Amino acid sequence: MTLPNSLAFLNNAPLILVIAIGLVLLVIGFVFISFFNTWLKAMLARAPVGFLNIIAMKLRGVPYSLVVDARITAVKAGVDLTTDELEAHFLAGGNLIPTVQAIIAAMKAGISLDFERACAIDLATKGSGKSVVEAVRTSVDPKVIDCPSQELAKKSIDGVAKDGIQVKAKARVTVRTNLERFVGGAKEETIVARVGEGIVTTIGSADSYKVVLESPDSISRVVLDRGLDVGTAFEILSIDIADVDVGANVGASLQEAQAEANKNMAQAQAEIRRAAAVASEQEMKARVEEMRAKVVEAEAQVPLAMAEAFRSGNLGIMDYYKMKNIESDTRMRESIADPLQDDEGNSSRDS
Repeated sequence: MTLPNSLAFLNNAPLILVIAIGLVLLVIGFVFISFFNTWLKAMLARAPVGFLNIIAMKLRGVPYSLVVDARITAVKAGVDLTTDELEAHFLAGGNLIPTVQAIIAAMKAGISLDFERACAIDLATKGSGKSVVEAVRTSVDPKVIDCPSQELAKKSIDGVAKDGIQVKAKARVTVRTNLERFVGGAKEETIVARVGEGIVTTIGSADSYKVVLESPDSISRVVLDRGLDVGTAFEILSIDIADVDVGANVGASLQEAQAEANKNMAQAQAEIRRAAAVASEQEMKARVEEMRAKVVEAEAQVPLAMAEAFRSGNLGIMDYYKMKNIESDTRMRESIADPLQDDEGNSSRDS
């Protein structure tokens, strides 16, 4: 750098310094203006938040305006919540404003609900369609649960009494949120299932369907005595039987089906015996034919024996004629005794 240029730079140095300082002040001004409204709002609401704390929240990516609004809401309602607590809940994925509103609602209703439990309920209900505000509201104003749910295809809970008659019942369960058990407790589906089980058990233990129709409140008493809200996020206040109808005669249908099954079984056993009798009959016929064959075989030996007797001289011709006369006389007597007998000596009665 030449000497004239150096002298020019030294002469312009104050101007450059002034410009740099001006830029810094301008940036600080912009930052101050952007955070001033939020800081001032908190101060005027008597819920002060440090200016540096607001800048730190901005740098951490936390919506400082939302945190300040939540703190103002809480402080105005008499709940002292620090920005660190609110910021921690937001970073955990919670909803700040609904959580603060739930704490305020619980306090106004005289229900004990601290910030930690409210945050736990808010995080537990995230993505379930519920909210911590709804949990507190249900604790203050009990809700009614239909059993079974009207959204289901089946519109009644069916049970069968001891006399075999089906009873259809509908119940309405009034519950109140138990904030102490809300985190980790079973929800509405468990209440509906337990109440349905109690109704079916009560109907099944009744001697007659008439008993259920005469006193539907007996179902409510039995179900309430079972302590169905144990381990759930709710406290059951009452169970009201909204409707009771008589269904099908299940006992008669079962007896009819059993009788039909017994009839089919008896028919199958009779068919087995018939088939066995037919097989035995065929076997007997085969044995008769076998015996007849033996008789025919024996009769065929008679002429051979007679011929042998003639050759050996044991039978004469006169003896042979005498035997034939006796046979003819015997057939004549048999034909007189049985006019239906043919020439072969077989009676038509046998056929």
